Amino acid sequence: MFRTIFIALSDNKTLRALAERSRIGRRLSGRFVAGMTVDEVLTATATINSLGMSVSVDNLGENVTNAAEARESAALYHELLDQIAARKLDANVRLKLTHMGLDIDEKLSLEIVDQLVAHAARLKNFARIDMEGSVYTQKTLDVVRDLHRRPGNAGRVGAVIQSYLYRSEADAQSLCAERIRIRLCKGAYKEPPEIAFQKKADVNANFVKLMRILLKSGTYHGIATHDPKMIDATLAFAKAENIAPDKFEFQMLYGIRRDLQQKLVRDGWRMRVYIPFGTEWYPYLMRRLAERPANAIFILKNVLRR
Repeated sequence: MFRTIFIALSDNKTLRALAERSRIGRRLSGRFVAGMTVDEVLTATATINSLGMSVSVDNLGENVTNAAEARESAALYHELLDQIAARKLDANVRLKLTHMGLDIDEKLSLEIVDQLVAHAARLKNFARIDMEGSVYTQKTLDVVRDLHRRPGNAGRVGAVIQSYLYRSEADAQSLCAERIRIRLCKGAYKEPPEIAFQKKADVNANFVKLMRILLKSGTYHGIATHDPKMIDATLAFAKAENIAPDKFEFQMLYGIRRDLQQKLVRDGWRMRVYIPFGTEWYPYLMRRLAERPANAIFILKNVLRR
């Protein structure tokens, strides 16, 4: 029930406008979003790097409404890539196709993303094309495959697979065959029972199945979860199969389970922290609460302590 409520709230434009303009809204988001500017997010990145963890940076936003917004979003990512290189940070970037204009001009969107991936490749960095709702799944995977095949891009662009979709096992097998790097997560959108598992136990079981496929593939993938059971399953499988800690990484969100992030690093495992920034934080925060409604209590306590 709470998952459905928070997903509905993420799409409420009136509440979003009020929250993103309000002081209390910015305080609510502060734990999980690293400020509004490039300098703020890169300062947070340096702090995370100092703790022995890598970073993936994302300028929050999706479904831009005109070409100018798409180009502005792209320019910011080019700045991010240059600044990451200049500051010698251990970080890559993560972006959404709809933030680059997919809904308004597909050709323009593909040109923008092509240029960003080429920029990342020149700097020997990496760009992750994020996954959105199921209506975008096939298009997103097609774009990643096309970009990965282009000269100089192999290993420099990756995809996201969501374990709640029935199709994900076939997608994971196909991407692994092409040696495309995958970020495995459970999924944060509300999808119908015709295409997605509805029970948590089924989503978890598929997550474990996909994790095993990824770790055995020989390509460097990311296992994105805060769930101790999923983490334990991953650790047990890696140890049983003699998969070295440097052959994959765990991925977690900025501000969530920092104790667990640091413990995994101390134990010798790789960790990448996803750090979002920007003014359009409201849908992101609501989807994080949908994934784990108990976070709502945590956020409230955090705000009241300030």
